[in-house]
Amino acid sequence: MRKSKPKKRRILPDPVYNDTRVTRFVNDMMWQGKKSISFKIFYDALKIVENKMKDSEDSPLEIWKKALENITPSVEVKSRRIGGATFQVPSEVRQDRKISVSHKWLIGVARKRSGKSMAENLAFEIMAAYNSEGNAFKKKEEMHRMAEANKAFSHFKF
Repeated sequence: MRKSKPKKRRILPDPVYNDTRVTRFVNDMMWQGKKSISFKIFYDALKIVENKMKDSEDSPLEIWKKALENITPSVEVKSRRIGGATFQVPSEVRQDRKISVSHKWLIGVARKRSGKSMAENLAFEIMAAYNSEGNAFKKKEEMHRMAEANKAFSHFKF
């Protein structure tokens, strides 16, 4: 390549929990540069999680992190065209991609839920992922199932 790789930007920690992962999640959730609205949605969702899961000894932030851990994929399938046929080739997921995929799945599933506000939808999806259920967890399981089914094509790695 002629151009050098762009430098990774350093993400600042969020003001409440002092965690860079929260800021990255909020950045992924943000629409049209409205970061303050995204922060408000996220903090409201964690308050709802705290109220609903009072019996849990974990803090809302730990519940959120465990939920993300539960929906983080370790393998994915990529389409690879070989000799006129297209194969779904399983491959491991890089660490930074694991984080972005889990964030996007959680946010996307929360947005597709109908009815309530985004904070409530996000809170319910966080609680579902924490309990290893919900649509985001199903996406991860489906991805792993596809990779397992196409394990025979793993020698076609990129």
